[in-house]
Amino acid sequence: MKNICIFTGARPNFIKVAPLIRAIECTDNCTYHLVYAGREDDPTLEASLFDDLQISRPDVFLGVDCENLNELTGRVMAEFERYLEQTPTDTVIVVDDLASTMAAAIVTKKRGLRLAHLVAGTRSFDISMPKEINRLVIDGLSDLLFTAGVGSSSIATREGAENHKIYMVGNILMDTLRYNHGRWTRPACLDGIQDGEYLVFTINRKALLANEDNLRQMLQTITDVAGSLPVIAPLRGRACDVISSFHLPSSTIRLTSSLGYLDFGYLTAHAKGIITDSGNVAEEATFNQIPCITLNSYTEHIETVKQGTNVLVGEDAGRLREELQRMVGGQWKTSSLPDRWDGRTAERIVQILCN
Repeated sequence: MKNICIFTGARPNFIKVAPLIRAIECTDNCTYHLVYAGREDDPTLEASLFDDLQISRPDVFLGVDCENLNELTGRVMAEFERYLEQTPTDTVIVVDDLASTMAAAIVTKKRGLRLAHLVAGTRSFDISMPKEINRLVIDGLSDLLFTAGVGSSSIATREGAENHKIYMVGNILMDTLRYNHGRWTRPACLDGIQDGEYLVFTINRKALLANEDNLRQMLQTITDVAGSLPVIAPLRGRACDVISSFHLPSSTIRLTSSLGYLDFGYLTAHAKGIITDSGNVAEEATFNQIPCITLNSYTEHIETVKQGTNVLVGEDAGRLREELQRMVGGQWKTSSLPDRWDGRTAERIVQILCN
């Protein structure tokens, strides 16, 4: 029997590991524990999340909650080591590139356990970003690197990872989308609005929110180009506070409280187009074949740009206007699904783990 620990550090990680959990549960010779770095009452984990994803709540909450990344790293290392001392474990699977993810990776290797990195090989090539450092450390320590595409696999190879460690398994987010395709629920914020007749706007990056003058200019651009087309903006936390303070016309940009997973899935899958700074939302847009503008100068998955529906405009309001006019005018580029973004990534991963 193989004992697998699935380590998560933030809400988006659960969306990625849900298919993996279901695949392990269907495998005879594997068992798992789901570990979360945060608190049991973490406000970012809405009550419906685990029901929506059809997985159980984490088996273990490490209870770490602090803003300082170095302090968080140290506390997660201490708590996760205590967990591993008490729990038989063969393999630890970590997700993405958080400080807590890096902390778990370091502890795993110090204890001589097998480490697998889900969504490996992603890079911004900006070493000033804390997440870039996390990615380099996690990939450097990992025994198994599960990548979403050829680009990520090539990066891992160039950085010296041995070929037998690298597995291009595809994008596991697509597994979740495929699984929930018939389960989306139409949110109340779409009452009176037809499918395909609205835009979705999401924002979360601290750098974008901090430059309020430029953000105001981009929002004005969205308002101008959208015209009578509603722009649904399900925002939370600081993003909601900042944009509410601009007092934008509610007839165009409609702020709504953050949505549950199944509601948000419906919202983005039936939109005319999406404007976002989220890599995950852009990836899902490619799977759903929905035009997407990303307010960033890079993407962790270049496949969304080269083959998919995504276009990068950085933080440039002029470029945003040009691409948004194409989106609203129905003149978006032709796109296709990247290789192995087929909804079967979790099956491939479990087969590799068990063999």
